Amino acid sequence: MSFSSVGRTRLVRVVAAAAIGGLMLTVSACAGGGGGGGEQGSATEGEVNWWGFTPDLGVGEDYIALFNEEYPDIKVNYKFVPISQYDAALRPALASSSGPDVYDVAPGGGIASITAFGGSAIDMTPVLEDSLGDDWASQIAENGVTGLTTSDGKLAGLPVGSTFGGTLWINQELFDKYSLTPPTTLDEWVEVCDTFRANGVGCLAQGAGQVAFDQDTLQSIADSIEPGLWTKASKGDADWSDPVFVEALEIWKKLFDDEIMVPGALGLQQYPDANNLFQSQQAAMVMMGTWYMQYSTVAGMTAAISAAGVGSPVPFTAISIPFPDVSGNGNPASLYGDPDYGLAVNSRSKATAAATTFATWLTTTTAGQQAVANALNTIPSLKGVEPDWDNVELVNPDVQRPSLQALIAETATVKEPRLSLVSADLQQAIGVAATSVAGGQATPEDAAKTLQETMKRLG
Repeated sequence: MSFSSVGRTRLVRVVAAAAIGGLMLTVSACAGGGGGGGEQGSATEGEVNWWGFTPDLGVGEDYIALFNEEYPDIKVNYKFVPISQYDAALRPALASSSGPDVYDVAPGGGIASITAFGGSAIDMTPVLEDSLGDDWASQIAENGVTGLTTSDGKLAGLPVGSTFGGTLWINQELFDKYSLTPPTTLDEWVEVCDTFRANGVGCLAQGAGQVAFDQDTLQSIADSIEPGLWTKASKGDADWSDPVFVEALEIWKKLFDDEIMVPGALGLQQYPDANNLFQSQQAAMVMMGTWYMQYSTVAGMTAAISAAGVGSPVPFTAISIPFPDVSGNGNPASLYGDPDYGLAVNSRSKATAAATTFATWLTTTTAGQQAVANALNTIPSLKGVEPDWDNVELVNPDVQRPSLQALIAETATVKEPRLSLVSADLQQAIGVAATSVAGGQATPEDAAKTLQETMKRLG
């Protein structure tokens, strides 16, 4: 998303007020020195190249503009790389002498993973000690640190914020138009979708061809049957052939058979396809998590609708709802989450000091984390920082603000991870199970058995 000029002005005003009130945490001039040696350049001036798959270009530029309010002599260039292209672009760049100085890393073994790219980063633990003191661990969300720590104990990136799955987002105006209430069970979901289809509107937009989002849906279904078993299996403490996962795949297949999923979902990607279906109001629901909060804002949704190909975009009211109790077991819908992304400093950079200053400002200062909070793109990692609601322009504040506040509050209670335990091999195996069942090439029993055999063979 991109803030409007009005939104940007308001956000700058918030940061200025924080500075006047003495709330800002000052990054020391030697912030770049926490990388464990090899510090290069000045910590207060220079040029830094930042590569990322998130945030959107406009949000990234807003972050940089606010950073330059305090560090006018550090020029930061943000290169946004679509998530589907990120790994392929980053890998050769880090191996060269002209790669990014700062780059996004993510937990787990999927895209931008610390498994693949953590080795190129400096250790950020000393940076946190310099910035926040010896008690830094009590000030930062715990999952942000564990999710971005490599297997050999190196903190490969500073967590910007966390995201959580386990929700759907709905077009409240379409629900109101057809006098519908959000579904809480599988039967109610079927009825809601029947009504939308009868009126020429798609129901659930999901890019079932993109594995990470299939994984979200399957984890929500499994948690509806037996909370926590998905996490146990991800750790190797339970079998993927367990009857719970067979039932989860059966329910997953029902989403296609009962036409809850939009037609052709297996051929869609979550971005841009499913996202565009929802933003263009061709589908009333979309499987997304807390990262979708950004489209509650006028600026964020206007930009997204325009990107979906709609001329003269008019924002609509989007709100999150809990994933329905599709098993009928009465288990409350739960969230699961990890750090969204962290900022890693390239150990081969010629500007590690300035790069560390930028990464530290965005992730550990009140000013930087307030900017993150107000963008509604991720839940800030620095504890105690929340959106300044008076300076966040929502599409429908009366409806969206209490919903967003409740969602953000719920994230503080989350114990289950989303991606941090999922290796690239496991994610691929889950994707094969999901698509083969949905496409009718395998039964739920056979797919679950194959999934378990695959993970056992891979160790």
